[in-house]
Parts: sequence; C-alpha cells; structure tokens
Amino acid sequence: MAGVVVIGAGPGIGRSVGLRFAREGLPVALVTRTEASVRAVAEEIGRTGQRTLALTADSADEAALRGALDAAAEAFGPPEVVVYNAAVIRSDRIGELSVRAHQENWAVNVVGAVTAAAHVLPGMAARGRGTFLITGGMPEAKPRYVSLSLGKAGVRALAALLHEEYGPAGVHVATVTVAGTVAPGSAFDPDDIAGHYWRLHTQPRDEWQPEFLYGGTASQG
Repeated sequence: MAGVVVIGAGPGIGRSVGLRFAREGLPVALVTRTEASVRAVAEEIGRTGQRTLALTADSADEAALRGALDAAAEAFGPPEVVVYNAAVIRSDRIGELSVRAHQENWAVNVVGAVTAAAHVLPGMAARGRGTFLITGGMPEAKPRYVSLSLGKAGVRALAALLHEEYGPAGVHVATVTVAGTVAPGSAFDPDDIAGHYWRLHTQPRDEWQPEFLYGGTASQG
C-alpha cells in the first residue's frame, strides 16, 4: 500500500500526523534533519504495528530531500500523501536578521516545499490521485515573527499555485493554517490538529478545501 511521507516529523504536529495516518493503516516515512529525533518518532509509530521508515535530510538541501523522497517511494511505493511540516520558528523583527539568515529560513519554510512538490506532484497527477498538505500558520503577519510570517505567506501562495496546476488532475493540495502555539493538552493540541490532515486527505473531490484554518479547539465546536 502506498503510504504517507511526513517532512519535518519531529515532536509536535509531524509526530501526531504520522501516528494518525499509521492508525488509519498507511505505512509512514518520516523525514527530519537529525537522526535522533526521527528515530524516536519512528519507534513510537512503529508500536502501532504499522511499517515505518526513518530518514534524515535537511529540507533546504534539494539533493538530500529528493533522495529521501526516492527512498520512501522505494520502500512503500509512490506516496499517496506528502505532508510538508518543516519550518524555522524563531522570533525576529525587521532588520534583526542578515540577508543570509533570511535566505536560510526561506529555504526551509518555502523552498523545501517547492522541492517536495516538484518531486512528487507530477507522479500523483499522472496517477490521477494524491494529497499534498502543507502546515501553515500566521494567518495574520506578526511584527515579532518577520521571517516566519513571510514564510507562511509564501507557502500559502505556493499551495494556491499547486492547486491550480495539479487540482484538475486529481491532486488535492491544501494548507492547514494553525493560528496559535502548538502544545499537547492545549487548545492547539497536535493530536487534534492531526485529525484535520486525515480529514483533508479523505475529503470527496467536490468538497476539497484549499485551506483549513485551525483556530483552536474552542473555535471548532
């Protein structure tokens, strides 16, 4: 069975998305920058009884990320779902970061998603099915989080472009925009958020949402 690839699969949303899809019966490939974090999440997901694959790649490294996606496809077949959850989350104001630091953040926050999409979406389109989900955030730009605000605006625009390009071929592209700080047991519990990734994946085509705004559990009821 084709599975799910979670890029940025450390503790938090990435872990919870991997667990949710595993419990729904999909094998899970996990990609993070560090071996220690990816193996910890893979071991936890493996206890569900589902097949898992732990991969290391920096999402800003095009060759490494493409290689990880190829390894996942070799293990489980062309992916049914790819979740791009990688981001550099830091507090910075206008003028605080160097040009290089902005470029490095943008490479992770946006360009890695472009790389992943370019690698997997043509194949999904050729098969006439597939889901590509991006973790968004910052529905309103915040002066204390300049680079992250720019990055999340960038992936929102990217998702719209990908939807226009690949949606007619049967690929569901969407963002899950999380409007708060993610923490277990809070209004922004990652396990609850992960349920919406599964819901977007299983939506009938005539009900596809290009973006889901998660405003916390209080706003969902």
